[in-house]
Amino acid sequence: MSDNNQADFDKVRQEIDQVDNKLVELIGKRLELTGEVGRLKAMLNLPLYVPTREAEIISHKRQLAKQNGISEDLIEDVIRRIMRESYSSQTATRNNVTVTVDKKILIVGGAGQLGALFARLFVQSGYNVDVLEKDDWGVAEEKLKAASLVMVAVPIRVTEQVIAMLTNLNPECVLIDITSLKSKPLDAMMKVHQGPVVGLHPMFGPGIKTLAKQTIVVCHGRMEQKYQWLIEQLQSWGAKISLVESQQHDKLMSIIQVFRHFSTVAHGYHLKEENINLDEVLELSSPIYRLELIMVGRLFAQNPELYSDIIFAEKSNIPMIRRFIERFTDLLDLLEAQDDKRFTELFNEVSKWFGEHAELFLQESNLMLAKANDIRK
Repeated sequence: MSDNNQADFDKVRQEIDQVDNKLVELIGKRLELTGEVGRLKAMLNLPLYVPTREAEIISHKRQLAKQNGISEDLIEDVIRRIMRESYSSQTATRNNVTVTVDKKILIVGGAGQLGALFARLFVQSGYNVDVLEKDDWGVAEEKLKAASLVMVAVPIRVTEQVIAMLTNLNPECVLIDITSLKSKPLDAMMKVHQGPVVGLHPMFGPGIKTLAKQTIVVCHGRMEQKYQWLIEQLQSWGAKISLVESQQHDKLMSIIQVFRHFSTVAHGYHLKEENINLDEVLELSSPIYRLELIMVGRLFAQNPELYSDIIFAEKSNIPMIRRFIERFTDLLDLLEAQDDKRFTELFNEVSKWFGEHAELFLQESNLMLAKANDIRK
């Protein structure tokens, strides 16, 4: 490389660095503005996440990118990442707004991770929050009678037992649970309390920074109008509300949670028994298998009781898992028989069943894989 070429190269690099510095400054300014938006939203009692507003921003920025000859997908990816950080900055500034709400919240199991998350959210929104743990039952009656809302945030295995102890609640008190099963806890709450009852299932873990775009399942129990304020509060925090009947919820969870967790444990158990060298596997992994392995390893980095409680909660899930094993064996039989023709037929049948979702999932997974590859070291 000649000296002139080297000088040109260095000059271009310096210009790129200058542009990057300006980008950082602009993003910082945007976060300052979104922080102010968060403060104003809190004062106006507006929701953190507004789907239509986000869609409008993304659509406009894609059009702008097209007009400037820039990849629309690139700009959408950048804007979405910035917006995700913006929700965190809005949440932080909302927390600095002093608001007092005339409702007393009692969280049974409030020292647990998920219970503590909701306790923090309620406190930040101006509610009077108290917790009740297993050693506090000597003062439970007084706390229960004073509560406007009682949230049961205990492990699944003791949820119904704890609910049965919640007698003599204020008739106006809203009784809720946040376990991953809904039918039995909801029935138990309806029996012990004649006032408003609702079942919630937060579809996220306690490690989230904000509820923006997080799904919370709502299973109506009794006196819906009496806990409408709670639904609105969840939405104000940014949560997406999904209304589902309790039995349908439990049926869907057998696939979404029980089957998925069970098969993930089996995957990890198999790798361990095969004594696989993970470093060697990662070195040769395609982005898609690396992402799959990441999700398996993620599970084993957490408390096993979180998953055993879900997997072992309902024996009715066992037949479904056995049916999966039978279908797995069916495919293994085709492999042993070297019947690739029938294998292809089954593949096409499943592809047809997925329909338009298959192409949609392909597009979404391509975006996820690109991001996963970006963070690979």
